[in-house]
Amino acid sequence: MPVSYESRAGAAHIVLDEPAKRNALSPALLDDLAAALDRAADDDTVRSVVLSHTGSTFCAGADLSEAAGTGMDQAAGQFIGILRAVVACPKPVIAAVNGNVRAGGVGLAAACDIIVASPGSSFGTTETRIGVAPAMIALTVLPRMTSRAASRHLLLGDVYSAADALDYGLVTEVTEDPAARADELVGELLRCSPQGLRETKALLTADILARFDRDGAELARLSASLFASPEAKEGMQSFRERRNPSWVP
Repeated sequence: MPVSYESRAGAAHIVLDEPAKRNALSPALLDDLAAALDRAADDDTVRSVVLSHTGSTFCAGADLSEAAGTGMDQAAGQFIGILRAVVACPKPVIAAVNGNVRAGGVGLAAACDIIVASPGSSFGTTETRIGVAPAMIALTVLPRMTSRAASRHLLLGDVYSAADALDYGLVTEVTEDPAARADELVGELLRCSPQGLRETKALLTADILARFDRDGAELARLSASLFASPEAKEGMQSFRERRNPSWVP
């Protein structure tokens, strides 16, 4: 199973569990993640959600083998639904990051209410380097990051540290043990009432959800069309072949 689920101590622990694939956003992983989020939302014993991962990568973003083969139409629709589900979840969602976060993975982490990351973690919205754009993840990343940091890193497609991500507002805390810190936060959230958490989160996410409802479907279509373009196909092939794409001088 690409995603595992465990309920304990008042929290749903959802783990991205395909380390050999760098927890890439395949249709199977997205289906499992959607089911896990629904389960957590419907469980009255769950007060919060912890989203974590196995392996050295939290999430590498789109599954490029899927994108190069069958295309991104299905995955784009699934992914925009996942991002909205995390934002709309009536319970606080904590991302515990201890590794690399790339492209769509940054969008997934940014959809969470709190991100705790290890000092060695790194972040990168690398879409421009393979000929696409961070279209869908803009819905969650742009409200979190400072505008100057977003302009710099979304355009350059480069990688930055957890400390930088903290300065930019993307990460909540940098801590040596993200899993332990997530457990502490779960305990602190148990001091809050379910109603108080639900209504406070609704206030915090109202503007983001409004943008999803206004722009989400169009951004999913844009993302799928970019992945299908000749330029993106060259970018994905060059990535797999570990060479520079044709547009690099």
